[in-house]
Amino acid sequence: MAANDSSDAVGVLAGITSPRDLESLDATELEQLAVEIRDLLIMAVAERGGHLGPNLGVVELTIAIHRVFESPDDKIIWDTGHQSYVHKMLTGRANDFGGLRTETGLSGYPSRAESEHDWVENSHASTSLSYADGLARAHEQTGSDRHVVAVIGDGALTGGMAWEALNNIAAHRDRRLVVVVNDNGRSYRPTVGGLADKLTRIRTSPGYEPTLQAIKERLTGRGGAIGPATYEALHAVKKGFKDALAPQGMFEDLGMKYIGPVDGHDRVAVEAALTSAKRFAGPVLVHVLTTKGQGYDIAVDNENDQMHQSVPFDRETGDALAVAPAGWTSVFRDEIVRIADGRDDIVGITAAMLHPVGLDAMADKFPDRVFDVGIAEQHAVTCATGLAMGGMHPVVAVYATFLNRAFDQVLLDTALHRCGVTFVLDRAGVTGDDGASHNGMWDLSLMQLVPGLHLAAPRDGSRLREALREAVDVADAPSVVRFAKGAVPDDLEAIERLDVVDVLRRDDDPQVLVIGVGSMARTAVDAAELLAAEGIRTTVVDPRWVKPLPAELLTLAERHRLVVTIEDNGRQGGVGSTVVQAVSDAGLPVPVRVHAVAQEFLPHAKRDVLLERLGLTAGAVADDTIATLSRLAGNSDH
Repeated sequence: MAANDSSDAVGVLAGITSPRDLESLDATELEQLAVEIRDLLIMAVAERGGHLGPNLGVVELTIAIHRVFESPDDKIIWDTGHQSYVHKMLTGRANDFGGLRTETGLSGYPSRAESEHDWVENSHASTSLSYADGLARAHEQTGSDRHVVAVIGDGALTGGMAWEALNNIAAHRDRRLVVVVNDNGRSYRPTVGGLADKLTRIRTSPGYEPTLQAIKERLTGRGGAIGPATYEALHAVKKGFKDALAPQGMFEDLGMKYIGPVDGHDRVAVEAALTSAKRFAGPVLVHVLTTKGQGYDIAVDNENDQMHQSVPFDRETGDALAVAPAGWTSVFRDEIVRIADGRDDIVGITAAMLHPVGLDAMADKFPDRVFDVGIAEQHAVTCATGLAMGGMHPVVAVYATFLNRAFDQVLLDTALHRCGVTFVLDRAGVTGDDGASHNGMWDLSLMQLVPGLHLAAPRDGSRLREALREAVDVADAPSVVRFAKGAVPDDLEAIERLDVVDVLRRDDDPQVLVIGVGSMARTAVDAAELLAAEGIRTTVVDPRWVKPLPAELLTLAERHRLVVTIEDNGRQGGVGSTVVQAVSDAGLPVPVRVHAVAQEFLPHAKRDVLLERLGLTAGAVADDTIATLSRLAGNSDH
């Protein structure tokens, strides 16, 4: 990790090696600490990229949490975890921010390997309350009197798991569990849904500011220091203001005490609210209002996502340091609008990620035909199935890693009912910087289990447009189109098409059939060129549609001595495994070498670094093929 880097901590922050160091700071030092944290956040993310807006918004909140609770004895759980940078700084990692999101450097999410203060590193949303419920139950079983604190955004509250957990948390009124709702009105974009509407009414109500002031005065005893900030005192204020302003009734009907709304950028008020929650011997919800990007006007004024996740940028202007080349997402963005232009039945569904998955252009042109359901992938899939039953053809666009959450719905809702729903999986395969939970390396395996499903893995932009049009023509089964993260490569033209299979290279009298899946098609061609230099002749194909497995692949396999498959999906259950099974079922004597992602959780690093480590490069594939042919030749001699 970086040392003496330009992103090192300075001033008050330099003296913070653990949360306990916060106890000795006075009000002036704490204010200075917040300034220094924001400066370091902006400096580090400007250099390395990462989640800026969410972290700028939780500076005072995180300081207050660590002053009131005693981590790691008290467990602090960050939902999603992209807002944990400040937590990392306050738990002894401020000087490591020069290596943020780099190989061997700090993860962009909580990491159990980094610190005893990090409990949960799964960066999928809406899970924190379930973790917290389990930890609180464990405390009860072991006789511990420690607290569990779960910090969840209003966006993550749109996920069904959060409400399942709340239902259970509220049922046990003697557990020491504090739920902090960090309400900034957004996930990537403004939060949607009925709960979001209720929370928004707090922010926009004329009585909002005086309500905050009244609560602050009652919490702090009007003198600035935390006075009799008991829940009963707060309760008296709350009943005077909240019936018109807040959704406390909804939570209290569940059996949870409610504190708030509290100005999340007023550290003293937040500390007072958390202290009240800590004193109450049962589950409490503290509602904190924050502004994403707070303290950096460029982020606050960013209409797209308030610099939710930023590439490296100029700190003075907020402009990206380099213009990213056209990506896969942009190809989808343009093509889905063209398709929707010609078909009134096409509708789009996104799970709180309208811009990241490229449905924003369609939403601009056809606002009544694009639906953002919030962070609710399971609901998105079954809702899409209902739309299909009603005569529409939904296109559900999500990150590949997030479709994992809705596998049951794809299987037993969409596929069982033979409904025409197209799933567009962005960031499929090895993605890199965001770590284990964001790699889209499971979808090819999971979707192989779904009867009747059609799955395409386009190798370039032209094939993506082609596959998308073919997918939305499938009316009696789910269809999937998956593509990688980052820049879309130059088109790789075929020399021939055999039904759905594209032949990319064919030598005379070929020995090896190389099957390149999706973004690995170029790797397959490059490996073939290396093999040709060694006198080994190949046929290189891109199946285009990998489920159902094209029969042409078996016909081709029969004509070669060896079959080699390359995919950036897990080895178990992927395309390579399917080819092995199909070759075996057909009774073909040809061996198959599967090159795929090791079935393990990958660390954060650049995609090319991880692919090289996994042996998913042209050189590694060529070397393995040469060695395999040598073994086969040796066996035939015997």
